[in-house]
Amino acid sequence: MPTGADIVVKQLMTQGVEWISTLCGNGMDPLYRACCSADMDVIDTHNEQAAAYMADAYARLTGNLGVCAVSSGIAHVNALTGIANAHFDRAPVLLITGASGGYGADRGVFQEFDQVGLAEPICKYSSWVSRPEDIQYQVRTAISTAINEPPGPVHLTIPGDVLGSEVSAVKLSPVARVKPPLPERDGVLSAAKMLEDSTRPFLVVGTGCLRSTHRESILEFSEKFSVPFGVPIWDRGCIENRHPNFMGVLGSASGEPELLEDADLVIVAGSDVDYRVGYLAPPKTREDLLRVSIGWSSFPREAGFDLRLAGDPGRVLGKIVKNAEGGGHERWLNTCQRRLELFRSPWGTTAPGDEVSTGRDIVEAIRPLLDDVVFLIDGGNIGQWAHMLLVDRYPSHWLTCGASAVVGWGIPGAMAARRAYPERDVLLLSGDGAFGFTPAEMESAVRQKLSFVSVVANDSAWGIVVCGQRGTMGDETVACETGEIRYDQVARGFGARGLRATRISEIREGIQEGFGNEVPTVIDVPIGVASPTDARS
Repeated sequence: MPTGADIVVKQLMTQGVEWISTLCGNGMDPLYRACCSADMDVIDTHNEQAAAYMADAYARLTGNLGVCAVSSGIAHVNALTGIANAHFDRAPVLLITGASGGYGADRGVFQEFDQVGLAEPICKYSSWVSRPEDIQYQVRTAISTAINEPPGPVHLTIPGDVLGSEVSAVKLSPVARVKPPLPERDGVLSAAKMLEDSTRPFLVVGTGCLRSTHRESILEFSEKFSVPFGVPIWDRGCIENRHPNFMGVLGSASGEPELLEDADLVIVAGSDVDYRVGYLAPPKTREDLLRVSIGWSSFPREAGFDLRLAGDPGRVLGKIVKNAEGGGHERWLNTCQRRLELFRSPWGTTAPGDEVSTGRDIVEAIRPLLDDVVFLIDGGNIGQWAHMLLVDRYPSHWLTCGASAVVGWGIPGAMAARRAYPERDVLLLSGDGAFGFTPAEMESAVRQKLSFVSVVANDSAWGIVVCGQRGTMGDETVACETGEIRYDQVARGFGARGLRATRISEIREGIQEGFGNEVPTVIDVPIGVASPTDARS
């Protein structure tokens, strides 16, 4: 007879899950045995945070269910960092946490505490499986909750005795995704009329558009009506190629041109309304602003919208395309394009020399190599440089920290990207502070042949904080500078390739050589502390 763990693994495999990330410990052995019996791959890490970050990054990159499994107690607490990231970005992740036999009786078994309650605020579903015969139902419930709109993380605590107990054989089938509702015709016609009556429309394209089955309609909408559009910083992009209507990221710490401030119609498609768009409230937007929200199944923080249309964002925009007159906003689009060009002018349009001095030079070094790679950005200051200088597109194969704005997820994220896209090169652009969170995972990546290239912008500081403190405290800085760390040498200590680069040509050569290597490559690049805003002062 199968065990509870066998049911868990077979249900996951039926759902298309090919691997789980994990750190071993209390209660996990029955699950590992089931994985081995079913040929389910197990990717082990040195830290539960890394295991959860892997599942989160995989889910955000692919839209498929990511799964991590950790042991009880503090292991569960550590894993919740990655689960919190999935919460912010609505990524479908299942966290399976082990527990000692007898868990839930409140007798104080080894490492017993309320794991379910701790996970509950950041999970769509959090439960404890107390009986072997309930395991299939609860796993299916968790999967369905995770993958259906709006997607998000879920958690199950499954004690070792439940995982190890025999259960009756059951018929397994994949959990279906529920299709989003179709847009109502009256609402579409109202939105089309609002668009025709506007003179300065602006489209906010959020992560929900990436999940659209009609993504082509997003650009079609922008092109037909000459509507400029932007992506809230940290959201996933779906702008695969350079496009003149794309106005870059919104809500960056480095600023943005005045666009939303002068728009008379803002269409929010697949995005939350939060600080990144100034809450769509004065002074970011005018009091008489007309707003349309095109979402999936919920509209958080959007009580002030004049019109709200539920449904697949791309499909709704496509319906508007068919029901509204085209054009009419070319002058406004040209104004936005000029404002964006003026905003970017302090950084210049000519390529720098070969020597590297700031994060800008690193971004210029990697720019020609980004067309086909899976590109990950982990870090505050270097992330700002990337978002400011790579503003002309935001493709779906780029991944940032997400709406949580966390740092330190990059190495496990790159490992997940390699597993998700084994045929593609993976490039991680990281700050030195961010890279220092999980360097031991370099060994995990080497041993399990999850190769990638990482360029580390090393300013021996938490650069974005240093720049901020200099703006408010003068030359004095507190708790934001570090000693020198040679991450190229650290990488070699874990069995990876480590290079030191001080020139743009060296960075490019190191990346290209690293893409063809079987082990990860770390390129340590020493730079000074400087942010994009320094060029404006």
